[in-house]
Amino acid sequence: MTAAFDGGRITSDGGVMLLAAAERRLQLADRLAAAIHDPRDPERVTHAMADILRARIFAIACGYEDANDLDRLRTDPAFKLACGRLPDSGLDLCSQPTCSRVENLPDLRPVVRLGWVLVDLWLLSYAAPPKSVTLDIDDTVDVVHGHQQLSLFNAHYDERCFLPIHIYDAATGRPVSMILRPGKTPTGKEIRSHLRRLVRRIRARWPATRILIRGDGHYGRAEVMAWCENNAIDYVFGLPGTRFSSVSLMKPPTTSAPPHAGAEAGAARLCRDPIQGKIPEDGTSPLRPHRGNHPRPRHRFVVTNLDKGSAAHVCNVIYCARGQAENLIKMHKSQLASDRTSCRSPIANQVRLVLHTAAYWLMLTLREAVPKTHHLSNAEFATLRLRLLKLGARVIETVSRIRLAFAAACPEASLFRQIALTLQPAGP
Repeated sequence: MTAAFDGGRITSDGGVMLLAAAERRLQLADRLAAAIHDPRDPERVTHAMADILRARIFAIACGYEDANDLDRLRTDPAFKLACGRLPDSGLDLCSQPTCSRVENLPDLRPVVRLGWVLVDLWLLSYAAPPKSVTLDIDDTVDVVHGHQQLSLFNAHYDERCFLPIHIYDAATGRPVSMILRPGKTPTGKEIRSHLRRLVRRIRARWPATRILIRGDGHYGRAEVMAWCENNAIDYVFGLPGTRFSSVSLMKPPTTSAPPHAGAEAGAARLCRDPIQGKIPEDGTSPLRPHRGNHPRPRHRFVVTNLDKGSAAHVCNVIYCARGQAENLIKMHKSQLASDRTSCRSPIANQVRLVLHTAAYWLMLTLREAVPKTHHLSNAEFATLRLRLLKLGARVIETVSRIRLAFAAACPEASLFRQIALTLQPAGP
């Protein structure tokens, strides 16, 4: 945290200034604040909405996921400077009660607008509309801290939990949408509704972009595939294997398509592991075993409406690349603590999920500023936090300037300087 020192104060989070530079580039706090109606009297406001959100997001990115931590961080000179206040003479940042009131302030409509802010941020991250994008969709278990609204007991995880949906851009790893939902497997109609709203937003800006949606067996539902085919959306979904499907899919290709694949069942294809059996030249072999400690081979089925590429390519290259989304969810949940959804109201928990996703954006922007030749260019967020954010520094406020003095033996001094120059806004 902080400590008194002759000629300044010591902070353990000197790298938060890099997050401040990334936030200024994205204008993230201002965008989120504009989506929330502030009912307070402007003449009596001490902490603007954007300042409250900015302090909360910086704290999450630095590893302080609880709002209670702001009771100590509100006087930290580095955090105050990152939020645009003087480190010594400036007003302290907001405290925990203020943050909690903001999290519980929005109703349903503002929360929906907050979600669209994140989607628009992803759309604006492209300089021009891309020819195609691949969206990885998956859900993850979020064990609740009590009997919160929307929490349900899930027998698969043997926990009372939420199952929020995460959607990422597969090419860049950028978050697209995070949706808090009950702790049960999503139905086909629910998935279709989420995708319909998201695709409508995307095509409003990118009408000519080809969209591929990729997910596991939870999302290979009849309603989802029918909607994708009717709206020119490509898809690659996993299908859960059963003894019946294993037998029926071994029949000739004319009867190998799943019965719920719709009228375009001829376009659906699945593949076999070439180690277990040769793939026919027509690419219609359905089976790809998933090895494991099981007396019989367990099978992995994939269904798609892609009309190009062999079955092996669709299964082994396109579908299996979906595993990267698991790593992105891990960083979002484990390294940014996005499962700290302990509010009773689901709307407040959705606000928290948005704030943690905003912290994800800052960490991702920070990593993108690292030179590609550096060993930290592909580092996880926990490593970036340890090497670039948790840096001891002395903050000195004088009449004419504010100085940050880092240790002379700082191992990442040159990288810190290079990132700061990269994130610095261009001059006139």
